[in-house]
Amino acid sequence: MSNMFKKVMIHTKNSIKFIVLFMISVFLIIGAIAFLYKPTYSVLMNGEQVGYTENKSDLQHKINEYIENGEENSETVAFVQVANLPNYKLCLLKKDIVPNDEEIFEKVKEQGVTYYRYYAVLDNNEEKAYVSSFEEAEKVVNGLKEKNSSNIEHISIIEKYEQKEENLITSEEAISKLYVEPAKVVEVAQNNPPKSNGTKYEATGSVNTALTTSGGKANIGVALIKPISGTITSRFGVRSSIRVSSHTGLDIAASTGTSIAAAASGTVTFSGYKGSYGNMIVISHGNGVQTYYGHCSKLYVSAGTQVSQGQAIAAVGSTGNSTGPHLHLEVRQNGVAYNPQNYVY
Repeated sequence: MSNMFKKVMIHTKNSIKFIVLFMISVFLIIGAIAFLYKPTYSVLMNGEQVGYTENKSDLQHKINEYIENGEENSETVAFVQVANLPNYKLCLLKKDIVPNDEEIFEKVKEQGVTYYRYYAVLDNNEEKAYVSSFEEAEKVVNGLKEKNSSNIEHISIIEKYEQKEENLITSEEAISKLYVEPAKVVEVAQNNPPKSNGTKYEATGSVNTALTTSGGKANIGVALIKPISGTITSRFGVRSSIRVSSHTGLDIAASTGTSIAAAASGTVTFSGYKGSYGNMIVISHGNGVQTYYGHCSKLYVSAGTQVSQGQAIAAVGSTGNSTGPHLHLEVRQNGVAYNPQNYVY
């Protein structure tokens, strides 16, 4: 029994020695690796290794800034398109090898294609002048309105992106280029003065024009169709020098007189002129859901009318607070305006 006990003790001591030696070996190996190597990231582009970086977050942030703003630090740069972005793989690198973040960044820039943002001012859907900012384009439209240019109803603005900057001009030059002298009025009835912004329709029904908006997406339970086809010139929530608050709807540019269709069937609850909205139609679709159609040149339906989806209800215009012919579309539920692009366009 004594001999058996001695054998167990000897075996236990040998096992402990082995474990201790093993742990010492592991620590020595880890120490040697830590002394000779450092954790870093191998950087690959299009499957090819292009270098190493110790901080992939800093490098990727720099690349993202370049993609969003370009190198020129210019307001006219919209974005930079890069075909192949880096991929990162964690690895161990010898400490004497230096990361090459700048070389990697230069390789990204070699693929970069810069796109510039500018704005075209259109006369009857034909691009006539190019300016550097939306504010300059607004000045052009407002300047033509002030001068009572006879083509004001056909003036619109679109945002454009190109790989090279167009021949940009100032708002004053654009006004001079686009201005068309108004036709002379031979005779005007005393009680019927001319209106430069379209006929004002007598309002029937009621409408809620509160500036209450939500960035969420309500379940409106209604399938909407596009009231018109056109170019989106101002999105929901943006601010502008012609507005007192953020945008409560979506602006879609189209030629004056373009037919506007009901986005869904329902009952017309307002038809007429409403301040900055100009001539407007409001349709109630039930469950507190309404669609608004503003700045119209003509209204085809009155309050109380039942309309079907796709039915012509008005025509595009530039009445009220408007910088050119377009449809101002709103989607509201219980008086709160939601982004129309959650449901259409």
